[in-house]
Amino acid sequence: MRSFLLLAICLSITYWLTACVDSLDLTLNSTIDVLVVDGTITNLPEPQVIRLNRSKADRLTGRFGAVPITKATVEVIVDSTQVIPCHETVDGSYQLPSDFKGQVGHAYQLRFTLSDGTRYLSTRQVMPAVAPIRSVSARFNPVALPAEQQLDGGYRAGHDVFIDTQDPADQANYYRWDWKLWEKQSWCRSCQEGVYSVNNILLHTYKDKTFYVAGNDLYEDCFVPVNYMEAGQPPFQAGLYVYDYPCRTDCWEILYSYALNVFDDQYTNGNLIQHRSVAQIPYYDSTACLVEIRQSSLTQSAHAYFNQFQRTQMTNGLTDTAPSAPVGNIRNVADNREKVVGYFTASAVSPKRYWIDRNDVTGLPFGNIVPEKVAWQPGAAFFYSLNRRQPIPEPIYPYPSIRIWGGPPRPATAICVPSDSRTPYKPDGWQD
Repeated sequence: MRSFLLLAICLSITYWLTACVDSLDLTLNSTIDVLVVDGTITNLPEPQVIRLNRSKADRLTGRFGAVPITKATVEVIVDSTQVIPCHETVDGSYQLPSDFKGQVGHAYQLRFTLSDGTRYLSTRQVMPAVAPIRSVSARFNPVALPAEQQLDGGYRAGHDVFIDTQDPADQANYYRWDWKLWEKQSWCRSCQEGVYSVNNILLHTYKDKTFYVAGNDLYEDCFVPVNYMEAGQPPFQAGLYVYDYPCRTDCWEILYSYALNVFDDQYTNGNLIQHRSVAQIPYYDSTACLVEIRQSSLTQSAHAYFNQFQRTQMTNGLTDTAPSAPVGNIRNVADNREKVVGYFTASAVSPKRYWIDRNDVTGLPFGNIVPEKVAWQPGAAFFYSLNRRQPIPEPIYPYPSIRIWGGPPRPATAICVPSDSRTPYKPDGWQD
């Protein structure tokens, strides 16, 4: 997912690469319809997912959007003999069997066929070994975030994260670093033009022309009334409004890096890599957080491809002009003229988690630099960091225009729904 987000951002940049990667001496200029592939096989017991999207530019505005490619047949070929099928979990995401993980020294190749019969094939990628991370450290820095990653108002405070690792001397090594961040989340759902309901709402069932009536089945979603023009239906507020609902249980937001950080050991072969900067964690909130640093091996060709992004990273927003984008190692079997963006590769990963207590910070976190004067709510600083506004709880009184008879007391609390960006399960390494 991180690589796809980066590719999507890059497809929205005005000026892009004109350099080449070995034999892949190709770029896409002013492309308005391009296939984007994101897939990395790792050696960890984690979901192994291939993502297929089509990036299209609006013909009027030029702005890019990603459309998931569904109903494709996706396979990973291991050592040119074993074929592992993937199954589509959500639109555009194809996951290998849950017990599958890559192995160092084995070769992997992506093959997929779209619903219209178009076939694609990647180059073979042999998974290289990776050195373990020896140690992790972090230091607060009021200007940690690079200018292109600064938050609103030029906010750049955060923690610089560093690692030490021993580079093997007997081979060329190519590295990539990224991170995964857990922050405590207090607000689990926002409902626009509606209210959160724990139980299902019975259709065409009202009480005293004031209440919608809840059933006994779990619903756990936003209820937005439909005007049936019925005499007994309660009136409800028109116009745009939103209510935010606190989490019923513990919940953690999961954030990912999107900036590339790759490295070639050409000048450090066999030496101890010390105090290598691998992450800049924004100072979202004054409470502690947990970060996982992932040190990944890259094949030489994958490093060359991603190194293009690192040299010209411009990740601070969308533009109105159609861009250029680098072509990866995936080709249309029947038509070499089609250019496919993205790279399929295989990486061994050494992960290490680190607790940032934020006791060394100075100044206010980004979430507390709030323009409007509002009452403080638990978790409001982090909520503001994500949404650029304060949470708006459902009022106790005066009542909201949508009132529900039955179910738990109002205002309701919302469940923490597990996803790539949220979990109700306490992450390993979290300190209470």
